Amino acid sequence: MELRLIRHATLVLTLGGVRLLVDPMLSPAGAMAPIDNSANPRRNPLVDLPVAESQLYSVDAVLLTHTHRDHFDAAAAERLPKDLPVFCQSEDEEKLRGLGFKQVTAVADTAMFQGLALTRTGGRHGTGAIGAQMAPVSGYVLRRQGEPVLYLAGDTVWCPEVEAALAVHRPEVVVLFAGAAQFLTGDPITMTADDVARVCRKAPQARVVAVHMEVFNHCFLTRGLLHDAMTGQGLAGRVHIPADGELLRF
Repeated sequence: MELRLIRHATLVLTLGGVRLLVDPMLSPAGAMAPIDNSANPRRNPLVDLPVAESQLYSVDAVLLTHTHRDHFDAAAAERLPKDLPVFCQSEDEEKLRGLGFKQVTAVADTAMFQGLALTRTGGRHGTGAIGAQMAPVSGYVLRRQGEPVLYLAGDTVWCPEVEAALAVHRPEVVVLFAGAAQFLTGDPITMTADDVARVCRKAPQARVVAVHMEVFNHCFLTRGLLHDAMTGQGLAGRVHIPADGELLRF
């Protein structure tokens, strides 16, 4: 299995020759307004794509955890080939079809694609009142014969749904959307360093990959801060923190 972090939550996953583009966000640096109600007023994204955008079109399908603009932006909606198969949560199917995508599959439970099994998992995009206001989000477990079981947790904090997914599916590779994204009020809405540590301890068999950092203005957990926190908890060897554009093989 190959996992390449493009930027933020945008990934290219290759399992047994099947290539998936995850959560494409294609805008150039500064093209989008800041996330409102944040302590950092910088425009988004904070950095450019590390690869030519055209390289991201050579995939077999697109997989969306949800359609917030830091995971699926107007540039992706406009420029991705409309005949690419797209897998999404049920809540986003109508929107994607309305944007002209011709092969949209809503994953209510499990779907199959070229020998790859995709199983939807739940999550919580924050806590309390803010978490209740956020759009529905999903994670996915990916299985293909001869490849490690991969759990893509999606935009979620540590919660019973994540704990259950780790226990039921026993993934060998776990991708976490970290960054501790936060507004001026309320708790973080994506994983903190402590959340990443909880995942490591709950799934001791798994290699953990932490992404979703240093690209959007409301994410305050940096790669350096996460590395220091994992080192302090004796978990640095368990957590991969790739740079934008970096390729990992499992």
